[in-house]
Amino acid sequence: MRVLSCLAVLMLGATSVSAQSSRIPAEDGDIVITPIIHSSAQVEHAGMVVQVDPWSVGDLSSAKPADLILITDDPGHHLDPEAIAQLRKPGAPVVLTATAHARFADGTVLSNGESGLFADIHVEAVGAYDMTPGRPFHPRGEANGYVVTLGGKRLFFSGVGQCVPEIQALQSIDVAFMPMNLPVDRMRPIPLAECVKTFKPKVVYLNHYDQTYTRWLSNPQGAPPPDAQDTPATIRAFQAAIDGEGIEFRDAAWYPPRAR
Repeated sequence: MRVLSCLAVLMLGATSVSAQSSRIPAEDGDIVITPIIHSSAQVEHAGMVVQVDPWSVGDLSSAKPADLILITDDPGHHLDPEAIAQLRKPGAPVVLTATAHARFADGTVLSNGESGLFADIHVEAVGAYDMTPGRPFHPRGEANGYVVTLGGKRLFFSGVGQCVPEIQALQSIDVAFMPMNLPVDRMRPIPLAECVKTFKPKVVYLNHYDQTYTRWLSNPQGAPPPDAQDTPATIRAFQAAIDGEGIEFRDAAWYPPRAR
């Protein structure tokens, strides 16, 4: 089934990794950011490569071997041992949560609020959870976001959840990757924009915003599902809501185009 998933991505016209890349000026050269799929991203700086939530449903054929791998959560589209094995350099650290460690033991647990140096890269774990009363989809302590410092720049990769106090308290974030998490009714465009305004990153990317399509890519049967949530409109709504805030929005190809 994994082979079918990868073939489906290729048949739908996935863009090559290098064609998606954008740059952030930093000390010792630019940071090169490459969205791959859903929440999976590649970050390069000064010869170092960080892979975040690598997922083999995406096109990893041009992805680079990782000096550091960060895992935000334990579902398969965040924690994929096959992708880790494909992209991990020998001995490269894999930083993950305790729940992910229960499924993938060859990694180092970094709990919410902890920080450490991995492959000479400073990493801070930021809480990612839901605050909605009742049984949350994402209980506190089960997932991480990460602040990574490269070339004097601070990059925040949010875990999936709501706009928790730990996110609102972030400071001096240069680039933020924020999950809009549609069609689930939380962190929709306007609440997410209000969240981003609390810590004002210089640049923001949206990711993790098409759950319906992601489920199909994980197990492609028949034609891809229609875009019932009108994804382009939700992205435009977010962009409009941060207009004038001094935050640069960078749209990116997190998903292969649906077949027409």
